Amino acid sequence: MPEKHPEQMSNQRVLTGKIVSGAGEAAYFTGLDWVQKQCAEKLNFKPYPGTLNIEVDEISLPALRELQKERGIELLSPDPGFCNARSLPAFLSYVGGAIIIPAEDVNIHGKNIVEVIAPVSFKETLSLHDGDRITFVVTAP
Repeated sequence: MPEKHPEQMSNQRVLTGKIVSGAGEAAYFTGLDWVQKQCAEKLNFKPYPGTLNIEVDEISLPALRELQKERGIELLSPDPGFCNARSLPAFLSYVGGAIIIPAEDVNIHGKNIVEVIAPVSFKETLSLHDGDRITFVVTAP
């Protein structure tokens, strides 16, 4: 039986967009001990400090909305005053990582911006820059 293209797999979504600058706060979040520990345990990697921010194209927004409804893998803060987040595995080229879905009340980005974490810098590893157009695959558990 032939393999299905990722776009045809029910638990995977292919999204397109362009790389944009972030708010500069992700390095703090990804560097927190509890984030590092939970990512290592639940996602099988410790995140590089910071995130890659992707402004998702309008044509990919329906798929993004579906993904944002998924329960995902929870990253739970030990401090109730700090935000929790969910994550879903993602691939950009050959680099595996995860999108971060913050709680709605603390999301500082527009609804079409996705933050992606990985064990390496996407920009350095894949020679990416703000404004570059990319395609990435997100998997719902």
